[in-house]
Amino acid sequence: MFNSTGSFFVLGGYLPFGHLNYLYFTILAMIYTSIVVSNTCVIVVICMNRSLHEPMYLFLCSLFVNELYGSTALFPFLLIQVLSDVHTVPRSLCFLQVFCIHTYGNIEICNLAVMSYDRYVAICCPLQYNRRMTTLRALVFITVVWLYCFVRVLITVALNLRLTLCGNFIDKVRCANYPIVKLACSDTTVNNIYGLFGTVLSVVLPLFPMLFSYLRIFKVCFSGSKQTRQKALSTCSPQLVSLVNFSFGCFFEIVQNRFEMRAVPKTLKIFLSLYILIIQPILNPLLFGLQMSKIRKSCKHLFTHKNKVTCHIHLKK
Repeated sequence: MFNSTGSFFVLGGYLPFGHLNYLYFTILAMIYTSIVVSNTCVIVVICMNRSLHEPMYLFLCSLFVNELYGSTALFPFLLIQVLSDVHTVPRSLCFLQVFCIHTYGNIEICNLAVMSYDRYVAICCPLQYNRRMTTLRALVFITVVWLYCFVRVLITVALNLRLTLCGNFIDKVRCANYPIVKLACSDTTVNNIYGLFGTVLSVVLPLFPMLFSYLRIFKVCFSGSKQTRQKALSTCSPQLVSLVNFSFGCFFEIVQNRFEMRAVPKTLKIFLSLYILIIQPILNPLLFGLQMSKIRKSCKHLFTHKNKVTCHIHLKK
């Protein structure tokens, strides 16, 4: 029996890589590097440009910081496991990864909900926007979202830590909450009740402001002029694409946790289990960075200015 004081978990979701482990390691390292560079680049652009110190861009900055947070909770761990022949993980590190990845998911959807409300006020109540959505209020929203998600997931992990486990085998490539709960041979009633309650708080509750905001925005789009419609859709389309992509990732995760999926190839199962932590952090900086003209212009100005300064210094020398 593997009780709650056991020191490690075994991850059984990995394929026998053989000599290809270095290739997979290189691919994953390149993906992680691209995520870090792209998200950091947009964060730096927003922080350094005072004209971008507006609520919408502060929410974007929070989103990109969360992408770095979520991907960092996965990739360093994944890179070590790919090079390892024995896929074991210390119990404390496993619970830490569960905490980080679950807070990432909670922050992501709450952040998207706040961003949808921000766009609703900007498009449907433009004359009241500067009064209703100030920079200070945006910072308060961001702080509340992060603190709320950290506390909510901390309770989930605390409830799991008290369980007596009768196994240490997790059929995944990373630690996850539900597979750990399935290993319990003690009463999980409190965990299940809080899990259901937490799902309502983390998923259903943010959906209300999103549905309200986008329904009102679409109403303005279809009743307004062509110019108004184009402006509203161009502003909201990155958020909608990001939300749909994130929803797909959540759906894949829920289906894998709740059903055996024995007919699905193992390679596809691995990809689906990592989808939300790979595609979302890659997609968001591309979506918002390329779609929003102010970010594009600021990014271009920042790097061209740096190049001019560097050239000027070299010429002086």
